[in-house]
Parts: sequence; structure tokens; C-alpha cells
Amino acid sequence: MNETIDVGRLADILRRAAAAEVLPRFRRLGAGDIRRKTSAIDLVTEADEAAERFIRSECAALWPDAVFVGEESVAADKRLLEAVGTADLCIVVDPIDGTANYAAGAPLFAVMAAVVAKGETVAGAIYDPMGDDVMLAERGAGAWHVFSDGRRERLTVADPVPVADMVGSVGTTHFAPQARHRLVARLDQVRIAANYRCSGHEYRLAASGGLHFLCAASTMPWDHLAGALIAEEAGGHLRRLDGSPYRPGHVEGGILLAPGAESWRELQTGLFPEGVDLSH
Repeated sequence: MNETIDVGRLADILRRAAAAEVLPRFRRLGAGDIRRKTSAIDLVTEADEAAERFIRSECAALWPDAVFVGEESVAADKRLLEAVGTADLCIVVDPIDGTANYAAGAPLFAVMAAVVAKGETVAGAIYDPMGDDVMLAERGAGAWHVFSDGRRERLTVADPVPVADMVGSVGTTHFAPQARHRLVARLDQVRIAANYRCSGHEYRLAASGGLHFLCAASTMPWDHLAGALIAEEAGGHLRRLDGSPYRPGHVEGGILLAPGAESWRELQTGLFPEGVDLSH
């Protein structure tokens, strides 16, 4: 259990940031409010930056000793990324996960935060501004869906099924070209392989039984730490693609999530039969 940062209070900060900075700008962004970072699918908007400032200010007031690592802060100073795996206490934030969806006016985005203590993720929250609800977890305390009226439901991943019946989300963008080609050629083994361009909603679906698996090459902490903990606390089995544990300091090596260890091994063997090589 995390006794330093109350994940419920952290989730409330995400909710208020969305209400103040994200939703008022949704479908109202001007051309000058959207910028490229590294590519046409890697965007930042005025809302991302404003929401991150809001969350950082609120977190600093409540937890002044915690290091704050936001996606947009790291874009400005990459040295901040080192703190995720080394700081005594760290708050990792994605102010708008699914920015490309948000910028396009698609209502599929989330606001996410994870708490890392001495290199271990101890709490996480994924807030859906459109549904006004949050999925959250503390290590060892299970994962929960908290609705806007205060109701709470325990989250549980889907029951295991054969690989041929699995429905999942696969992010191929960050695989090297040959690795991506090999992976795409093997996705006919599963029932459905989709991509929502929003890790937050993919993890929400997986943690609530709506997806059997997730697969991605990039493991940036703001995209995965909160969701990984929520999915694991809901009963999922998540590892890097080579089978090693996923830790907050990892930014490469990919991830694979399945309903259990046996399902994970079957899926990993089917998608990566020659082993994992993401370099080409």
C-alpha cells in the first residue's frame, strides 16, 4: 500500500485538471494550438501543457518532496527521465494520453498519473474526462473502477482463452521496420488486433476484461506505469517482451500483457517465435 501519496487525491487532481484545461479546449483548438514534437503522430497541444502545469502545481502543494515527471516536462528536459527509476518518491504524469485523438476531435483520451517509490510503482490512476470516471490501484490493494457518483467496482481481467480467440491492442509504431513486418505477419493468429492510439483506454479495457492482451514496443513511463499496475492488480500478467519484469526505469524492451502467465507464454511464443529483436 502507498502511504505517502493518497491515490484518490491524486485522481481528483487529474479530474480537476481535465475540467479546467482539457475539456474546455476539446474541439476548440486553433491551428496554432497544436504542434509536432518528433513526427506527425507525436503531437503536443496547448491543453497538454496547461493541464501538466495545473497538475504539477497541485502536486507540489500537497507533496512538495515528490519529484514531478510529466511527459511535456521531459520533452523540454530529458534529464528528468532519470528520476523515475531513482528518486525516493516520484509522480509520473501524462496530461493527455491520446493527444493525436484529442487534437483530431476524437473522444478517446485520458489523463494518467503513477506514483513511484524507490524504483517501484506503488499507485496509479487513469481518468477518463469523457466518462468522468477513474480506474485506480495501489500495489497489493487491487484495482478499482470509481464512478462519478462514488460507486466502486473491483476490476478483473478477462478469463484466459486460446490465442486464436484473443482480442487485443497492438502498437506497432515503435518497432523497427523488420520487427514490425514480422509481428504484423503473425497477428492473424489472434481474433482481433486493434490500436486505439491511447494507452490509457487500452489499459482500462484490459483491466476491466474488454481486451485479452496488449503489446507495444515503446515503454515510456507516462504511457505505461499507471496502466501496468492497474492491470496487474486486476489479475493480469505483464512483462517485457523477453519475459523480464517491467520496471519504472525501463524505456525500451517492449511490453506484453495477457490474462495470466500461461496465456502470456502462449502469446509471446506465437508472436515472437524466433525471440525478441526490436533493433531491425
